[in-house]
Amino acid sequence: MSQQSHFSLSFFYAFVSLLFIHHVLASTSTTPQVQTFNTKPDIINPKLPPRTLSSSKKFEGSSDLVHLRYHMGPVLSSTPINIYLIWYGRWANSQKLLIKDFLYSISPTTVAAKPSVSEWWRTVSLYTDQTGANVSRSILIAGEYTDSAYSHGTGLTRLTIQQVIASAVKSAPFPVDHKNGIYLILTSQDVTMQDFCRAVCGFHYFTFPSMVGYTLPYAWVGNSGKQCPEVCSYPFAVPGYMGGGGPGALKSPNGDVGVDGMISVIGHELAELSSNPLVNAWYAGEDPTAPTEIGDLCEGLYGTGGGGGYIGHVMRDRQGKTFNMNGRRGRKFLVQWIWSPELKACSGPNALD
Repeated sequence: MSQQSHFSLSFFYAFVSLLFIHHVLASTSTTPQVQTFNTKPDIINPKLPPRTLSSSKKFEGSSDLVHLRYHMGPVLSSTPINIYLIWYGRWANSQKLLIKDFLYSISPTTVAAKPSVSEWWRTVSLYTDQTGANVSRSILIAGEYTDSAYSHGTGLTRLTIQQVIASAVKSAPFPVDHKNGIYLILTSQDVTMQDFCRAVCGFHYFTFPSMVGYTLPYAWVGNSGKQCPEVCSYPFAVPGYMGGGGPGALKSPNGDVGVDGMISVIGHELAELSSNPLVNAWYAGEDPTAPTEIGDLCEGLYGTGGGGGYIGHVMRDRQGKTFNMNGRRGRKFLVQWIWSPELKACSGPNALD
């Protein structure tokens, strides 16, 4: 072996040794080596079949098509808006917690990731009364009442729902709050309601003094998980007539199709109840008994590019769960958009433009 060859090999071995020492020192360094992954959710805009209960009230364009007017009535401008929850039927604690997390996300104590539920509610808070007072951005769960004994039966009507409210008020778990309060009645999946699944997934109105003693704004929403998920938990369930031949249902963000579907309906009804509590404030149309309200105008729209069978651009996380806004404690929700009085169009916090 020549001296030149020996030098070359010695240099090579020395170089390899230096590399090895550098690797050992780097691996034992006090600075942790961070491996990064792309954790951003995908943006999707799936085209799905229309749900079987469709009022075709989707308006994305100019307000020339939407004659939304103010009729001089009050909006819920108190700070806070006190929500009194009535749990009718049997509810799992996990289901109650999921719904309450959504409600608390409207005015959270800590800021949630964007796009957020509180940003979504900002659109609702743009509506004002004749004094210029806005719908309040502060929401408080002021009381809860559970009727797991089905004291008014498992089949309710629009009148007997007022009896449920009267029973809750008379049992004194919470007061009659006719100035700052709204009453939210949530029925479990084994309770039927007049027109449920056929014409409505939820509704709001106000109580009659003859039945409750006061005029109290209230909303009802039912769990459709067993009765009609393809109607009231859409798009987490799709109509049966698809027969597996079309797009599949989207994966719900919290793993409970019935309750995840309820949350969007709850948002819909709370937005309308806050902007039209006595059915004499903000609505379109000339018939106050059948008003087209700020949630109706955007039914089925969850993101930019919605309409014509598309729900709009929404997000899908690494587990395949679909959502369009974030809430407290890391929760994710899919909630429909609301008509904006400023933009004169449907609006949501996840808008791409």
